[in-house]
Amino acid sequence: MEGDNVIGAFSEEQASRISGVSIYQLRQWDREGFFPATYGDGQHHVPFGRLYSFRDLVSLQVLNDLRNDKKIPLSHLREVSAKLSHFGERKWSGTTLYVLGKRVVLEHPTTKSREDIVSGQQILNIPLRVVIKSTRDRIKELNNRDGELGQFTKGKFVAHNELVFSGTRIPVSIVIEFYEAGYTSEMILREFPDLTETDIEAAIRAHESKKAA
Repeated sequence: MEGDNVIGAFSEEQASRISGVSIYQLRQWDREGFFPATYGDGQHHVPFGRLYSFRDLVSLQVLNDLRNDKKIPLSHLREVSAKLSHFGERKWSGTTLYVLGKRVVLEHPTTKSREDIVSGQQILNIPLRVVIKSTRDRIKELNNRDGELGQFTKGKFVAHNELVFSGTRIPVSIVIEFYEAGYTSEMILREFPDLTETDIEAAIRAHESKKAA
């Protein structure tokens, strides 16, 4: 299975952007126990109270396809989840699932016959397969900062609402502190490899402009 050797923890914002599942749904599914985040301290009202693993992201893509794209009722997905519980963490990401109408179908690993997961009834029609998109590619897209280089932003719960470089959680003020301490752009980039020379130059330019005003 793709991602077995990938280690990482992703915020609910990142999980939402990669999987397509809304933050509201992520929180609701976690609270109700339908799909809890792998990592969490139980303090769901604080930032990073929920952190998702790589496998979570793969499973959430499947659930996004089933619930949001193919409009499978959540009540049915709960029944499917219960029936697939013996697969553990792999119940959504390690099985071949199909959709027929508003029902989820599983290909039996031994007989290769397709059965309605909840009723166990064999399916003769050819259902539509749920395809898992490459989670690695989606993570790369998330980390792609094209169009955000040299830009600053503020976000709720991001670095205590400080100004940060767009697409990152790195406060602009920290880079300025290094600059004021005599660090060159090249030295700063070694400290913050996620930034670019364009980011550093924009921060310094804004800082010098503010000082001159």
